[in-house]
Amino acid sequence: MEVIELRQTRHLRAGDTLVSASGRTYEVTKVARVGRGIRVEYLTPDGIAGRFTAAPEAISRVRGGGESRVA
Repeated sequence: MEVIELRQTRHLRAGDTLVSASGRTYEVTKVARVGRGIRVEYLTPDGIAGRFTAAPEAISRVRGGGESRVA
C-alpha cells in the first residue's frame, strides 16, 4: 500500500512526488521562494511541465517512503 504524507509546501524538495486527490502524480523539479509564497515546478508522467505558487503553510499530499524532511 502506498503511503501518502501531508507536508507543508515549505518542506517540499526537488524529487518529491506530489499526489492529487484523484491519484495523479507529479514530480517536483524545483522549489523557489517567490515573495511571500513558494513556487513549485513539476513534471507530469507525460513529461508536461507545470507550476503553482502556494503559501509556505499550505499542505501538499506527497508520496511517502523517503526520509522525513520536517524540521
